[in-house]
This record gives sequence, structure tokens and C-alpha cells, in this order.
Amino acid sequence: MSFNYFIPTRILFGKGTLDQLATQPLPGKKALLVISSGSSMRRFGYLERVEALLDQAGVAHVLFDKVLPNPTLRHVMEGAALARETGCDFVLGLGGGSSIDSAKAIAVAACNPGSYWEYIPSGTGGRKPIPNDPLPIVAITTTAGTGTEADPWAVISNTDTDEKIGFGYDKTYPVLSIVDPDLMMTVPPSLTAYQGFDALFHSTEGYINRIPNEAGELFALESIRLAAQYLPRAVKNGQDALAREKMALSNTLAGLVQCLSNSTSAHAMEHALSAFHPRLPHGAGLIMIGEAYYRHLIQVHACDERFVAMARAMGMEGSDDPMDFVRALQRLMAACGVDQLNLSDYGVDAGELEKVAQRAFDTQPNMFKADPVDLSFQEVVEILRRSYR
Repeated sequence: MSFNYFIPTRILFGKGTLDQLATQPLPGKKALLVISSGSSMRRFGYLERVEALLDQAGVAHVLFDKVLPNPTLRHVMEGAALARETGCDFVLGLGGGSSIDSAKAIAVAACNPGSYWEYIPSGTGGRKPIPNDPLPIVAITTTAGTGTEADPWAVISNTDTDEKIGFGYDKTYPVLSIVDPDLMMTVPPSLTAYQGFDALFHSTEGYINRIPNEAGELFALESIRLAAQYLPRAVKNGQDALAREKMALSNTLAGLVQCLSNSTSAHAMEHALSAFHPRLPHGAGLIMIGEAYYRHLIQVHACDERFVAMARAMGMEGSDDPMDFVRALQRLMAACGVDQLNLSDYGVDAGELEKVAQRAFDTQPNMFKADPVDLSFQEVVEILRRSYR
């Protein structure tokens, strides 16, 4: 047994922990405060609360509010320029995965020459070493989905090349993350479901992949158990405080899993789909791919005992059939009202699936290396075809 465990982020987890922001040792005196271009951070008062807490801590702040649901390279570079021009010495991401991922990428771009894309290690990225350390990063998550508050990864889209690529390294871990379930009570049902399935799939992919890590596997099974039990409750009633708390924990555990292992090719396929179709929510794309992807792995007996363990974690007690995992997944999708999603509703055409498969291989090769068995190009195309409707 051998594994590497390095997760340097201080995580403040629990109801009301946002209020601790003013008393924490922050990594600078002027923050670039990164939020989405939507209205929710203002409408629900989260932005005002964070600004007041920073004021209380004696920390100046500059707002950058252009981030899209699938964050783009253009906005990363705009945010980096603003951070440099205004003398910000750390970056604070407030919101969901898009805002926090953007904060990480901005932190890198603000301190290094050229375009952020020059440092991306796959696709059309420049594969350059990063010469300078990024600005320190603080994350305050308002969703239970990506786990980005607990890991170093940032997923950014280059709209010029239709690529969506995840990248991170030891220096892009947040130094401080706040996970306050009270900030998640206002997420609408559909987004709660999409985000919850993203967390679930981070853990399922982390559990089945080729990168063994005993600690990560423990986190993964508990994250899966919590999502299966509490996600339907959070979707049904967003004010269910216990369900929100448990899903926040499922999400943060899934982020830890992402530090210790990796996502598999299901994520690569979805990144390719939403690179070509930016209005496709990441979690929704994963839901639509998920059943066909896992069914294929079970049919080729990729890791039968792991699928049995995940089925049991999802409530299929006493299971000894790997396909019970797919049955549990179908049951969870139906309970959350996401079992009838269609890729065609997001502009995906059946004739482009080979192009999507090739883009997945080109931009996220390491995710394919993490699969429990090697998938051929034709197998990936067939998974996408079985997912399509």
C-alpha cells in the first residue's frame, strides 16, 4: 500500500462559518473578489455580506463580476489584468465552481507573462512551465457540486478553439475555503440536482479509477452514500437544512477525492460537449452520459467489486451484482427529476459525436488514463451515441 496525500487548504465547514471570514488570517490586504455575471450573489445578499466582512477585517477589495457558467479564457485574462492594475495581492472566489475556478486561473495569470492558455498542458495549450507563483486564493462556495473549494483544479474554456480543459497544481489549492450550507439554501431545484450529480460523479470516478489511494476511497464511498441519501431531499425542498448540510459535505469530500485520484473519461466527454455547447450545464451533461458510461464499464467487467461497493453505498444493501450500481443511479436520477434530459435540447447533433470524442481525447488525455480499462475511440463514440436522444 502506498499513496500521496497533500491537501493544504484550511476548510471551515458548517452552518454560519461565513461569519468567521473577518477573523481569519487572510493572505493579503487587497482582494480581487470574483463572482459570476448572474444576479444571485447580489440578490441574496452574499456579496454584500462578504464585502462587509472584508471591510471588518481591514481588507480592501475590487469586484470582478463577469464570470460565465462555463468560464472563459477571455474573462480570466480580463480579471488578471484588473488584479494587476489595482494592486490586488490575493483572489477571492465567491459562488459556484465557475467563480472559484476562475479565481484560481486569474491568480495564475495575474503573476505570469502571456496568456493563461500558454500554461495549459494539453490540447492547444502551450505546455509552458509556470515561472511565478500565483496569487493566494480564498474560496467561498455557495453550491454543492464541483468540490473546487477543496482541490487545485480549474476548468476553463477557450472559445476560440472550442476547448474546455481542467488544470491545476500544488500552488492553486485555496489557502482558505469556507463551506457554509446556509449559502446553498437558495439554489433552485434543477441546479441543485445538476451540481449534486457532479459531486457524485467526482466520487464515483475517483473510486473506480486506476490511481489507488486508500484515503480517497474512504472519502469517495461516504460522499456517494450522502449524495444518494440526501440529494433528492435537497432537490425537493431547498430549505431542508440537514439535506443541504449533508450535500455540502458530500461535495467537499468529493473535492478531496479529486486531490487524491482523478476524474475519468466521463468528465472528458462532458467537457468536450460543453466546450462545443457552452449553455450545457456541466452536471446535466454528466447525467446524460453517466448511465451509458457506467453500463459499458460493467459489461466489460472493468472493476466489478467496486461497482458492487458503490451500489451498496447507494442503498442497494446486500448487492452482489455490479449492475445494481446502474439501477441505483437510475433510481436517483428519477428521484431528482433528471432522468428525461436530452442532449439534443442543448443543441447537440448526433452527427457531431465523433468530433466530440476526438476533442475529449485531445484535451483531457489524463482522464482516459485514469479509466479502469482502456477505452478505444470507437467505444467512446458508442457511449456518446447511447447517451444521445
